[in-house]
Amino acid sequence: MAKIAYILLCHKDPKSIIDQANRLTAVGDFISIHFDKRAKAEHFDAITGALADNPNVTFAKKRIKCGWGEWSLVQATLHAVEAAVDAFPKATHFYMLSGDCQAIKTAEYAHRFLDTHDKDFVESFDYFESDWIKTGMKEERLIYRHFFNERTQKKRFYWSYNLQKRMGWTREVPSDIQVMIGSQWWCLRRRTIEAILEFTRQRRDVMRFFATTWIPDETFFQTLVRHLVPEKEIETRTLTFLMFTDYGMPVVFYNDHHDLLLSQDFLFARKISPEAKELKERLGALYAEKDVEFQISNEGRSLFKFLTGRGRTGRRFAPRFWETEATLGRDRELLIVVCKKWHVAKRLLATIKREVNLPVLEYLFDEEDTVLPNLGGIQTTLGKRTRHRRSLMRMLFDYYESDQLLICLDPSAIDLMQDFHSDRSKMKIMEIECEFSDEYLLGHAARVGLAGDQTPEDTLRRLLPTIRHDVTFEHERMRDAGFEDYLRIQQWASVEKNADAIEHFLSVPPETAKKIAETDYLFVD
Repeated sequence: MAKIAYILLCHKDPKSIIDQANRLTAVGDFISIHFDKRAKAEHFDAITGALADNPNVTFAKKRIKCGWGEWSLVQATLHAVEAAVDAFPKATHFYMLSGDCQAIKTAEYAHRFLDTHDKDFVESFDYFESDWIKTGMKEERLIYRHFFNERTQKKRFYWSYNLQKRMGWTREVPSDIQVMIGSQWWCLRRRTIEAILEFTRQRRDVMRFFATTWIPDETFFQTLVRHLVPEKEIETRTLTFLMFTDYGMPVVFYNDHHDLLLSQDFLFARKISPEAKELKERLGALYAEKDVEFQISNEGRSLFKFLTGRGRTGRRFAPRFWETEATLGRDRELLIVVCKKWHVAKRLLATIKREVNLPVLEYLFDEEDTVLPNLGGIQTTLGKRTRHRRSLMRMLFDYYESDQLLICLDPSAIDLMQDFHSDRSKMKIMEIECEFSDEYLLGHAARVGLAGDQTPEDTLRRLLPTIRHDVTFEHERMRDAGFEDYLRIQQWASVEKNADAIEHFLSVPPETAKKIAETDYLFVD
């Protein structure tokens, strides 16, 4: 009978990981866990401590820092696979999972399904001929070398890409392989996994090639399975049910999707909302149940396409998603840096980005050219961002796959702060208090249209008290708003005092907070 070794890549929520591991191993299956080295050490300690006595659990022998689109995701998977192969000689299948996945069938059903289908399940489409990639880079993912992460090091990523393009520094795909592409959620037989591991040891040229491609978790296993396994033994589909909107965002499942999920011809589903506690409990209990019959209708994707399609012609059955997404998410934390001097806040954010593994965005509600991911158009103008503020922030949390997000706001944006503060998510505000010279305030008046090149000197001088009062008023209004986690760093305060505020704001060690507080030329105009 089939025995499954689950390969779990995760980076957060230790309790859910522990629960998931215990559920999947309770019926005799196995799990190998790679927990991102960027994550909190105490979370990893909690997981290893709770699962230490479970013989069906193992951990990747080497933990690495992972980043979306990087080779590190494939390398972490290989570390977890190698650990599983060594620890679980009775495992017949290896199934790739994330922390957002949940079983939608019983173990009994899954084992019977795999016993009757002696195949590898992996999406594997021709890289160049298929339309799997809808937008963005295609050939460029392969023929150029990618050393930087497009999400966290955007300027370096495109600098390197444009330099190679300009200089004509392209490379060939290894001549004996056909690059394939597909979802990273696969289920492979033991002999296939062992063949892949042997291939990685023998073909260092192929390993070097994939190590500098962009988003290799969509191509590496997909290519090697096709290279090593006869076509008749491959079923080109994933056993994990997932859908994407036209905006390129994964569809998230909630409590009322239970019956829909069970009726799909898949073994697992992702993404389950962190807030769908009832759904998680019901699906968690399902895996160990016996003699459950499933009525497979498999209408999920066609139903979703139908309903969203009707929305485009004004005949939708429910409001659009940005009209119904009323919260950022109860377990998420929004960090807001507030400063009138935008260049000061940007300097501080640059240091935070360098020292802390945290998605950071500058004045996205104030500057239209703030670099944002493509979220289907909701991010294109300041008006749309402000109007759909909570939906925008929720989509950014989902895009960066993080429970923390740091943004900058101008002190005038008190309505945004109050709106986010009233949300069920957590919010912290840290104001940067600066000194304002007359020259700076006059420059500020010109930037916001209160004065121009031809404005008389006397008029400018009469404006000064009003502008200074306005800055003071915004500061006092924030202090009077009653925000629970409201911190301040000040231009005239000591590094130690500012570091204390930063430590609490970012929840970082004192030495990291001090490095950030010591940012060079932080308050220089």
